[in-house]
Amino acid sequence: MRDNGQVQTELGEFLRSRRALLRPEELGLPVFGGRRRVPGLRREELAQLAGVSAGYYTRLEQGQSPNASDAVLDAVARVLRLDEAERAHLYTLARPKPATHGPEQVRTGVRLMIESFGDVPALVMGRFTDVLAWNPMAHALLAGHLDFDAPARPADRPNIARLLFLDPRMRDLYADWPGKARSTVADLRLIAGRYPDAPELERLVGELSAASTEFADLWSAHPVADCETGARVLRHPLVGTMALTTEFMTLPNDDGQRVAVYNAEPGSPSEAALRLLAT
Repeated sequence: MRDNGQVQTELGEFLRSRRALLRPEELGLPVFGGRRRVPGLRREELAQLAGVSAGYYTRLEQGQSPNASDAVLDAVARVLRLDEAERAHLYTLARPKPATHGPEQVRTGVRLMIESFGDVPALVMGRFTDVLAWNPMAHALLAGHLDFDAPARPADRPNIARLLFLDPRMRDLYADWPGKARSTVADLRLIAGRYPDAPELERLVGELSAASTEFADLWSAHPVADCETGARVLRHPLVGTMALTTEFMTLPNDDGQRVAVYNAEPGSPSEAALRLLAT
């Protein structure tokens, strides 16, 4: 379990990562002298633009201002040019709340729903990207080399992030693997903010950071984004290349569980490939 110091560190890492992306001259600040020791805005420059004292901003970045007002957080978000997901993440980190969660189970109705999709791949993903259930098409599409019943056994559940970074077959599946990898880490960063005391997530991040330098580099860059809905090209070993659109639906009463559904354009070669995969 992460203590308050670790949560504060995550807030500081996020703010520093965003300061580093901005150039003072882009924001109308004068630049004097030679090269800076660190890239991006200095703390005092950000404080000036946000209308707060340098000391106050420093305390905020160090996690020592738990009662920061909406006005202050909005000003910091504006200066850092945060998008909607990043702004929400800033609020989550600046005002951490303990999140309670227990063992994850898929409701019978949800399981029946994804099974009813027939030839449309669908799966249920847990709060930390574990696969809690999948229909036969999602299994065949993403991980046919794994046991279909693995999601039913908590100790053996496939994890999307782990597969993406540590399983060569999953890496080969995505034509734009770097883009998929970044969006997955960005989603995990949002999840980490929502569940600041989750040992399961801490173990997963530790494992992936130790085993994959690509994951470690992306994690340190602190990207932040919700699960990416949209089209991706998959190169399936049995049926070839497919362009599929992924839709994510959050289950409102299931503590962070999401349903992922993979669709092909009607009448397209990708739809034909999915039909072939179903045979």
